[in-house]
Amino acid sequence: MQADSLRWKTIEALKNSPKGKLHYDPHWSERGEDILAGYEEPPSLPSGSASVVERLSLLLQPSRISSTSDESSPTLSEEVHNSSSSILGLNNRINNGLSSVSTGSPIKEPTEQAVTLASTDAEPQVEILLSPPPTSGLFLLSPKAIKTAGRIIRFEEETKEKAQLALRRRQEQQQKLVAAVVTSESEQLKRFEELMELKQRQDLQSVRDMMDKETKESIGRQEKLKEEQRHRTKILNLRLREAEEQRLREAELERQRQADGRERLRTLNSIQEEVLQLNQLLNSPNEPSAQVLLQSLAALCHRANQLCSQVSEVVRKTAEGAFPSVEDMTVAERALHDMRALIHQQQQEVSRAEEEKRREAEQEEQKKREAELKAKQEADRRAAEAAKEKAKRTGLQIGPEDSTLKWYKELQDSAAAVAQLFEDFSSTKDPKLKKLKLNLLKAAVIPVSQISTKSSFHLREIYAKIDKLLSGQTVQSGGMSVSTSHHPQGLQFVCYKLADKFVKQGEEEVAAHFEAAFPIAVVASGIWEKHPIVGDLFLAHLHQKCPYAVPIYPQKTATTTDTDFHRMMGYRVDDSSGLENDDSFLKRMSGMIRLYAAIIQLRWPDGPKQGPAPHGLNHGWRWLAQMLNMEPMKDTTATLLFDFLEVCGNALMKQYQGQFWKLLLFLKEEYFPRIKAVTQDGQMGSLTRLQQFLETSLRNRQISLPKGHLPPGFWRT
Repeated sequence: MQADSLRWKTIEALKNSPKGKLHYDPHWSERGEDILAGYEEPPSLPSGSASVVERLSLLLQPSRISSTSDESSPTLSEEVHNSSSSILGLNNRINNGLSSVSTGSPIKEPTEQAVTLASTDAEPQVEILLSPPPTSGLFLLSPKAIKTAGRIIRFEEETKEKAQLALRRRQEQQQKLVAAVVTSESEQLKRFEELMELKQRQDLQSVRDMMDKETKESIGRQEKLKEEQRHRTKILNLRLREAEEQRLREAELERQRQADGRERLRTLNSIQEEVLQLNQLLNSPNEPSAQVLLQSLAALCHRANQLCSQVSEVVRKTAEGAFPSVEDMTVAERALHDMRALIHQQQQEVSRAEEEKRREAEQEEQKKREAELKAKQEADRRAAEAAKEKAKRTGLQIGPEDSTLKWYKELQDSAAAVAQLFEDFSSTKDPKLKKLKLNLLKAAVIPVSQISTKSSFHLREIYAKIDKLLSGQTVQSGGMSVSTSHHPQGLQFVCYKLADKFVKQGEEEVAAHFEAAFPIAVVASGIWEKHPIVGDLFLAHLHQKCPYAVPIYPQKTATTTDTDFHRMMGYRVDDSSGLENDDSFLKRMSGMIRLYAAIIQLRWPDGPKQGPAPHGLNHGWRWLAQMLNMEPMKDTTATLLFDFLEVCGNALMKQYQGQFWKLLLFLKEEYFPRIKAVTQDGQMGSLTRLQQFLETSLRNRQISLPKGHLPPGFWRT
């Protein structure tokens, strides 16, 4: 039992040794470590194992074995012999297993070293056991030791299998790694070959591109040379053609000169013939009145003879076969014109004599008419006195003030005078003048029709077109250049038609869209300020179509027909459609009054700001004051007052402040009841709008900006 205890102590000492505490780490390959790292040192036993070996050697001395064997029975000796044989076989198996493990698996080197150490330490005892048993006794091992040895062998076999399995796995990993490296290198080789092939293709393509470029440049140079050759040939042909055309033009000019000369000669002969006939007519009057005036016409006859001499002198110059020049024709035509003037003067003298005779005959008839007219004037005077008496009783006027009426008549006379100036141009039958008149009309009215609130640039462009036309510059119209300087009456014609177009825009465009009044008004105001004649004509057209803009309320007399009276009021009277209805009439009047109200408060932003506006807010104040001093008309007065105040009320409020509010209060408290008194029950719409406007404005002490007004930011667009 003591020997068994010593053996177990030996095993325990081996187990507790540094080599016995070694362990196997299966993850060494993942960290890249060597599996044999740390196992290169030779195995060693701790210092305490020396006493264990000493004790074991003492127990195995021959004397003790012999004495023990002598005392044991034959049966025990046999058992010991069998046990020795078993131990011998076990030791052989252990040695074989350890040798196989040491040769087959380097991974289990620590275990092998431990077994070897045990074998080395116990070598004397093993030799004793494996040597032929002495005659004195046998060495005995316990079954527990044998069992432990078997477990060690089984552990060694399992360790060997695990080592072999790990080795196979490591080999497989190495093979896979080698295969992956081979594959990667193969792919890299392919990529390198592809790269080299790509570079070769690129070099080849660059060479081809260079050759193509040189080919194209060569072809381009050839084409350029061909084009230059064609251009030179074309220039030569053009020069030849121009020379031929020049020759033909010279020949045509010569033929034209000959034809013009012959035509001038025929005209000169005709002029001489007419001059001689007129001279004969002037020197031999047949009418009795001309015979009476023969002495007074002696100077005319003398002048006619001089003119005949001038024409004869011109004809004498061309008697040698030469054609008359342009200067000769001018002298002859002037002589003919003077001769016609003499004939006209003679006719005037004759007509004057006849007029004196007729005047004497008409004096008696005039006296009769004067008597009748005096009676009629007396009746009209009495009616006017009655109307004035009624106006004094009511405190209001029937007609406008004398200064306003004078201003109205001056504007109408001025417009009529301008229309008279271009009457010949307007009624011409010449196709060229007709075309010029049409183009001038288009250049004047088309820009006005294009006025809108699209942008300030758009309005400035329209203003510039109209200004250039009125300044005599050339503008484009109908695909051709046109100017007012192309005809002496062109400027008056354009101004007259332009003013009429502005009024029509108020009559039609503003009547349909109230907000359109402001862009039209600002352009009209700018043109008015730079070209005052357009403003005067605009007022004349406006007063003619809308007499309430003066203001004037037309009065019907005993000799005035209903149709004429409606025309005086501004109604449209057509033979086919008849009299215009009240709604259409009031709509047109509203459009024109709104345009007028917008013009008096606006100025062109780019124009000169020095001095007052050409037709400013003072005219709006005058118009409003005179409207409130006149007897109201049913429906018309309420409509016009509402339209005017809605458009111009805000500007008048800022300009006149307290005076304006006093005027508005007077309108509500004093004048509005008069409007209501003359308004019929079925025509209360305009009266209601005016009443609501007055009440809202006086209650809030504020009049809002009208719809469609142009804010300051508009002129920056």
